[in-house]
Amino acid sequence: MPDQEDLRTVPPPPLQGVRVLDVSTLFAGPLAATFLGDFGADVIKVEHPTRPDASRGHGPQKDGVNLWWKTLGRNKRTVTIDLSTDAGADVLLRLIADADVMIENFRPGTLERWGLSPERLHEANPRLVLARVTAFGQFGPYSSRPGFGSLAEAMSGFAALTGDPDGPPTLPPFGLADGIAALATSYAVMAALRGAERDGRGQVVDMAIIEPILMLLGGQITAWDQLGLVQPRTGNRSVNNAPRNVYRSRDDVWLAVSTSSQSIAERVMRIVGRAELIDEDWFASGHERARHADELDDAVQSWIGAHDAAEVVAAFEAASAAVAPVYDVRGVVDDPQYRALGTVVRVPDEELGDIAMQNVLFRMSRTPGSIRWAGRPHGADTDEVLGEAGFSDADITALREAGAV
Repeated sequence: MPDQEDLRTVPPPPLQGVRVLDVSTLFAGPLAATFLGDFGADVIKVEHPTRPDASRGHGPQKDGVNLWWKTLGRNKRTVTIDLSTDAGADVLLRLIADADVMIENFRPGTLERWGLSPERLHEANPRLVLARVTAFGQFGPYSSRPGFGSLAEAMSGFAALTGDPDGPPTLPPFGLADGIAALATSYAVMAALRGAERDGRGQVVDMAIIEPILMLLGGQITAWDQLGLVQPRTGNRSVNNAPRNVYRSRDDVWLAVSTSSQSIAERVMRIVGRAELIDEDWFASGHERARHADELDDAVQSWIGAHDAAEVVAAFEAASAAVAPVYDVRGVVDDPQYRALGTVVRVPDEELGDIAMQNVLFRMSRTPGSIRWAGRPHGADTDEVLGEAGFSDADITALREAGAV
């Protein structure tokens, strides 16, 4: 245990003193705010008084309490404001005066219609970083369309690459594009904050959800531009190396094997008793090995299928080859590596008691992030936040009676 002197010298979290207004809904915008809150930012979640963030209704519930919100809403204080009313817009402008960041994901033109254009917001606070997260961006022929991450997964080429070669394109069963956009948004906000720190001027971040996922799909655009290549669907295989697939063990456990480096590919062939394949001319290139994926997959599956999963993992570990079991959530929470990293933590919660969730994204040696509380009830902190902004009890009562908060 550290002594009191040690505790006094522990630096504050890196984003302490940064105030973020999360005026977004569903996943990409709110998750970006969550990432900032995990490292100390004071995140104020702004929701409509009678129409809470729709994410509060997604997924399973316990005793009427949404469980996904407990993670998505962690480290956020929740307030209710009807931004479409003049009084509500005025309340937001009061909050903007002391904020560093605002994240919103209304359709382009909505804030402007409410008298809350970027120009008006920057009049209230020239240092403000305004992150605008939409499906298609703030301009262009699709900018006014409604859209969600699923459309980005389709338009980016991700779905076209995913699935079996003779099957349909496949969408992921979770918000992949939203999550990638959230990471990109939090990065963009940090870059913009650094700029504001340097010259005292904020700016607008235009984040289109269709773009970050496209960046992660690799060099496909360049390959198309230079060679006219269109990457096909290959199931669990890779066009860049082989063997790379999932294989079923004797005790009916699926195991993933990857051979992205030449040395690992050679080790796998020795493990499965097919060392003679290493001497084939085509084996020296990952791309050429991928052309012989049927032969390599047969060799690996035959060996793995004759052994229990524990034997397979032990043999691969002894040979320094890459293998991992295919987990569902039960495997994740029981895995010793995740436990060692502290990837899953238990958080006290006022509604549900002690609950488990994913920890912050990474570890920092000097200024680590933390989960200070789980997602709060709708509007639980309205009086506190407005009081900090200078509203009296009478003001808040009048705003509430008018439906503005």
